[in-house]
Order: sequence, then structure tokens, then C-alpha cells
Amino acid sequence: MANLEKFHENPQKQLLEELQDAMCVMLGSTDEDEHMQPMTPQIDPDESVIYFYSDRFSELGKTIAVNPGTVHLCHISKDYQACVKGRLTAHHDKATIDKFWDQKVAAWYPEGKEDKKLMMLKFVPHDAAIWASDANPLTFMYEMAKANIKHEEPELGEMKTVDL
Repeated sequence: MANLEKFHENPQKQLLEELQDAMCVMLGSTDEDEHMQPMTPQIDPDESVIYFYSDRFSELGKTIAVNPGTVHLCHISKDYQACVKGRLTAHHDKATIDKFWDQKVAAWYPEGKEDKKLMMLKFVPHDAAIWASDANPLTFMYEMAKANIKHEEPELGEMKTVDL
């Protein structure tokens, strides 16, 4: 269940914490003809920036290399959802590659940190629409039954838009 107290007090921090725990998010491209693709976020909470290891030869890598810009990132979990808008650019800092490098990342790059296909992407969030719920399964069933009886929408969570 999402923590609605955090949702109200510091939704920006909660968003970064939720993304930190995410195995993957769906990341968009500046090319409107490309589909979003699953990517593993690397969160830098000090800078409020999200990095992604990518492949410079992939559609996304090739597109961002020549056309950086505004894209959307989507995260969906059982009780927390977010659509984040921000600027996606190629990032060429070796210190960033080192900072987040681990065995899971290494599995994608057989030649290690010097792999020719390795490309780092930097996502600087601008704003987000977020939804959170602290409803447990019993509350969910109760709210659905109540909504059907009273012909009204169930009260299962909250939504807000925040600047990042």
C-alpha cells in the first residue's frame, strides 16, 4: 500500500523512492513513431535525476543521440502509478557509468564499461501526474460494492500533479 502521508507531505521524494524500487519503467522517445520501452532506472536522489544504461545502436539510443528532448516515463505498481515528463539526453560522464555499475548491468555489456554499445541516458524530470492508494483488498471490495449500490465512484486513492 502506498503511504498517503508521504504522498501529501513530499510527493517528489516519494516518487523517487518508488522509482528506486522499480525493476523497470516504460521510457518514451522523442520520435513519436517509436513505442515506449522497458528500462531500469538508476536514481540519483541528490540531483533528482534518473539515469538509464542503454544501447547506442538501439532505436532509442540512435534517436536520443541526434534528437534529445522531452519524453514521458511511466511507472505502474499495485498501489502507485506515475507518468513523469522530462528531458532525455545522452550522457557521457564515465563517473556516472561507474556510480551505478553492478552485475545486473554488466550482464548486458559483455565488453564491460568500455563496450561499444554502452550509452548512458540522463532523464531530468520536469513534472509528474501521480496516483496512490492505501486501500487493502477488503477496502477495495467494500468500495466497489458501495459504489455499485450508491451509483457513485469508489474512493480508492488520490491523484495529484507535481512539479519536480
